[in-house]
Amino acid sequence: MALDTRTGRRPSFAGLLWHSTVGKKTAMAVSGLVMLLYLVVHMLGNLKIFFGAADFDAYAAWLRTIGEPFLHHEWFLWIARVVLLTAVVVHAVAAYQLSRRDLAARPVKYAHPRRFAPRLPLPSPGRRASYATRTMRWGGVILGLFLVWHLLDLTTLTVNPRAEAGHPYANVVATFSTWYGNAVYLVAMLALGLHIRHGFWSAAQTLGANRRGRDRTLKALANALAAVLTAGFLAVPVSVMTGVVS
Repeated sequence: MALDTRTGRRPSFAGLLWHSTVGKKTAMAVSGLVMLLYLVVHMLGNLKIFFGAADFDAYAAWLRTIGEPFLHHEWFLWIARVVLLTAVVVHAVAAYQLSRRDLAARPVKYAHPRRFAPRLPLPSPGRRASYATRTMRWGGVILGLFLVWHLLDLTTLTVNPRAEAGHPYANVVATFSTWYGNAVYLVAMLALGLHIRHGFWSAAQTLGANRRGRDRTLKALANALAAVLTAGFLAVPVSVMTGVVS
């Protein structure tokens, strides 16, 4: 094993794995699955808003008591936040570094694009891959910005115009009673659906879950997850906008 030119030491296996393309893709896949699990649980919790203010507020209070008395008040929430933040950072850093490598591998565009190339009835695999890559990149940026907004809106209550600590049901209704709150959330959830659709399939390939005969099932599962999560998250703002939840 070659020495690291910066430290003069032999790099660890974890270091070698992280600096490899395969390692970064694996880190993205695992961290993505951690976030996907969180999203499923989070969506199910959000849907409790349809049972009324008392049930939703009680659910929010219960989250702060999970693990007691073994864990102190809110410790479970903070552990979950640290795990989720770690997954987000690993996912974002790996995605950025892989994107830089991809751009560095082909830094010069074609000098003479084929303007009069015949139109094909279906995009080539390369074009489909390029479309998926661009969707994932821009979707990731949108979701990163949304995450900051979401925390300021419903966690710290900084940007929520009628926020009141200890009343999560009322705070959610207040958020989705504004046009900009709905606009931000709708755009972000549509980006999330596309991100899950492409990301789940990519993670399955990276982790070796795709086999001959499984591709159709995995693609259907990716589409179903994306559709269910998108619909589940959008159900809350749509219900507030239409007066079903008030």
